[in-house]
Amino acid sequence: MSEAKVVDTKPVVLELEPGNYHWCACGRSAKLPFCDGSHKGTGIVPVAFELTEPKTVALCACKRTGNPPFCDGSHAKP
Repeated sequence: MSEAKVVDTKPVVLELEPGNYHWCACGRSAKLPFCDGSHKGTGIVPVAFELTEPKTVALCACKRTGNPPFCDGSHAKP
């Protein structure tokens, strides 16, 4: 299995509408923070999540979160 690519050292904050989303866990997507299928062959799979109401979310970009796809502050830890 490949390692996830660190995209940034801060989260991606977005206002999202209700719906189903697939967060890029590999860091290779051209549509970050969302999956575009670039993970194929890496052994890493995207994380599906659903929102039932409009919400501002902070999606992890460092790929080290303990609560994927959401940022838990891991990017600030040594």
